[in-house]
Amino acid sequence: MSSTSETGHAKNVALFDDIISFVTGYGTDYKPSKDSIKLTALKALSANAKTAISDVHAAFSANSNASAAREVAFEPLDKLTTRVLNALKATDTSTQVDESARTIVRKIHGERAKAKKNTKMKTNPPADGTTVKEPVNDAVKVPVEETPKEISVSQLSFDSRLDNLDKLIKLLESIPVYKPNEADLNVTGLTALITDLIAKNADVINTATLLSNSRISRDAILYKADSGMVDVALAVKNYVKSLYGGTSPQYKQVSKLTFRTVEA
Repeated sequence: MSSTSETGHAKNVALFDDIISFVTGYGTDYKPSKDSIKLTALKALSANAKTAISDVHAAFSANSNASAAREVAFEPLDKLTTRVLNALKATDTSTQVDESARTIVRKIHGERAKAKKNTKMKTNPPADGTTVKEPVNDAVKVPVEETPKEISVSQLSFDSRLDNLDKLIKLLESIPVYKPNEADLNVTGLTALITDLIAKNADVINTATLLSNSRISRDAILYKADSGMVDVALAVKNYVKSLYGGTSPQYKQVSKLTFRTVEA
């Protein structure tokens, strides 16, 4: 979620505190029969909303930290698997085995086995020499961010890279002559590495789930129909309007407070 959205949630809570301050100032005049807009309920709702927003901030930080840790852990993987491939090729393995390992390493790197040709269709001009005009589209053109078309086959997602790393380790386990002296290249070292990468990937998934759930809880407190902060604030405004009248200074105080539902 963007920082603008997060600021919007905090702004709603700040405005709600303003409305609490106003109705507190009305003293004994403010005595609604509806439980959800009584002063004690308003204060409790404000406290719950602040806790919910704080929980989102904490979950966001945890997810950001987990994501950063995963990025750091995965960063050396391409160079490491290239070294593994070279170590394998330095043994007495067959060309077929080397090629199998090379295919897996390419997938870990997100490379294609062969470059895909970029072919374009030629448009031949009419035989009579006339110029063909492009059809006019009156709709407003919205700029679209260019996306690499090969991204769907790159297998660069963390789950795919882990899957292919596991395949590489299993292949190396089946090759008796693959016994490099370097600790980070042998099967034991690679197994320890994938265990760590799996754990860091799981941390990102779990913290992302926590973040999503905390946002759901926050949004329910702020925006749920009838019981959410925005609807409760509207009910308070309506009560103040009924209490003092639509042209009263008291109603003008609360009516100018504009609450907005902020979408995730």
